Amino acid sequence: MKHLLCLGLLAVSVLSGAERDKKIGEPGQFDYYLMTMSWSPAYCAGKTTRPNDPQCGTGRSFSFVLHGLWPQYTQPKNGSGWPQFCTTDKGLSDPKTMLDIMPSLSLINHEWTRHGTCSGMNADNYFKTARKALQSIKVPARFQAPKEYFTISPVEVKKEFLQANPGLTAGMIAISCSANFLSEVRVCLDKNLKPIPCTGQRECKASSVRVPPVR
Repeated sequence: MKHLLCLGLLAVSVLSGAERDKKIGEPGQFDYYLMTMSWSPAYCAGKTTRPNDPQCGTGRSFSFVLHGLWPQYTQPKNGSGWPQFCTTDKGLSDPKTMLDIMPSLSLINHEWTRHGTCSGMNADNYFKTARKALQSIKVPARFQAPKEYFTISPVEVKKEFLQANPGLTAGMIAISCSANFLSEVRVCLDKNLKPIPCTGQRECKASSVRVPPVR
């Protein structure tokens, strides 16, 4: 499940005909959440520079940002592991209120139309829940504002998150990587935002990953 963090203007959340064709599931009919945190410096250190991206401009000192809070199925339904594009309900009236943890208006719009509409909540409550989910996970000290590149194994990344969050166990969290960079940390949560064992999450297979510093 890949999502691009890119700049765009948020308009009324209306699905195109093509998106409506992708509708899977009904609002509120899911089993658990997958909360995904992206390592912003790795996104900004990608192959293509992004000087106009609000996430990557000068002085944008983002570390982990919220990629999304995704309703999931324990067992696939209609060939999918998650519901998507469940309604055409409008998104946030003021999406800028989320830019401190989701630094892209287009990402905020996308996350609502594809995932939030399946939560069974309106946009305001969905994003409040997403913020609460992010705040429920403590980021280890090493990842809060590193000033220099460092290299670490995915196993050690997971270990440090487990140490910082006593309620987590190894099966409740997954580490993702891309192009030898740490890319995401994913945590499985029940509908009350309590950590639970994940189902079928892929893990980074690299022996080590690079972690770019916060700008």
